[in-house]
Amino acid sequence: MSGRFPGGGRVAIAGFAHSAVQRRLDRSLGAITVEVARAAIADAGLAPEMIDGFVTSALFPTAGTHAVQDGISTVTANWLADRIGADPRYVASFQGVGQIPGSVALAVNAIAAGAADYVVLHRALHNPRGGYHDNSMTTAAGPQQWTAPQGYGGPLSMIALPYNEYLQRYKADPETMAAVVVEARKNGARIPWSYWFDRPLTTAEYLTAPMMSDPIRRLDCDIPVDGVATFVLTSAERARDLPHPPVYIAGYASSGPHRERLPSHWPLDDIMAGGCDTARRLWAATGLRPEDVDLPQLYDGFSPFVYFWLETLGLCPVGQAHRFVSDGGIDSDAPGALPVLSGGGALGNGRMHGIPQMLECYLQLSGRAGDRQRAATVGLACHSSPHYGGAVAYTREPL
Repeated sequence: MSGRFPGGGRVAIAGFAHSAVQRRLDRSLGAITVEVARAAIADAGLAPEMIDGFVTSALFPTAGTHAVQDGISTVTANWLADRIGADPRYVASFQGVGQIPGSVALAVNAIAAGAADYVVLHRALHNPRGGYHDNSMTTAAGPQQWTAPQGYGGPLSMIALPYNEYLQRYKADPETMAAVVVEARKNGARIPWSYWFDRPLTTAEYLTAPMMSDPIRRLDCDIPVDGVATFVLTSAERARDLPHPPVYIAGYASSGPHRERLPSHWPLDDIMAGGCDTARRLWAATGLRPEDVDLPQLYDGFSPFVYFWLETLGLCPVGQAHRFVSDGGIDSDAPGALPVLSGGGALGNGRMHGIPQMLECYLQLSGRAGDRQRAATVGLACHSSPHYGGAVAYTREPL
């Protein structure tokens, strides 16, 4: 690995905790978040009063008209900090898409700058009652007047169009996507807190799933859930004295401002060009190269994102992801394959955003994955679309 980033490895993950992931949990999201945060603090060998930093991204990811209530449908960093029993010096929330990389960046920068010693990073996801993207609007203005009355709106349609572009441009068989979804569900079925625990999927089940926005099937979409995950971050020096092997943050990159040529959807060319820019920033920030990464965890909130990340990161040639997948290239049980969904991802766990990707990097690199343990030294956790999200690199040893 050449050109290593001088700041790589100054901050590490020291502990974690995760709730069950269910369609709807039996207690409020806030109560569960407090419980999970306290468990993560204890897992790191710390006491609540030692925590002096809190970060999150509190985006409530629905296009519907649902109420956003702190502690109920979302949990902000301030809300959690007020209830942990700490006296924090640093409380911040990332605003934007790419919530997990953005939150990690806030925590890393705070620790590196001395603004906090021990930072709790959490993400709390809520599944509201009723249809997840139900919208009560009765009038549409601006660009929406040409799309909303026809039922076009929200992320399903937004991703269906560029995916269709991909299928046509590269003569890809849409049935090949079964390999992505089946792989995610296979691995999610192995994880006790997953919504899909002990429920793998067959190719036949995928192909008979109803079409939601052609060519996106229901099983191409992660399922909305209630769930919480929390990590404790601190300096590499402090982390080495704590109970678990630290996992070092080698660097990160977020997507830059993207040009919005069309108000209604993302053209495939824009996704790929923006994603390549994200990847270029990531490799420059970390000194890593695609071939250094042996644990790439790609975002899969919608299954086509896996194709887009594979190609923009340089893990396979442009236009070849569908063939790479159909040839077994992401089968985590096959020698030599890229385990891009070994943690189950969003399709295998539920709509936990980039948490499954970050968590798999932590568990594998810290040697805490139990029966699922793999030999890995460099992990990469991606979030959202390549042109509209970001990625964080993790290592077993500091760079």
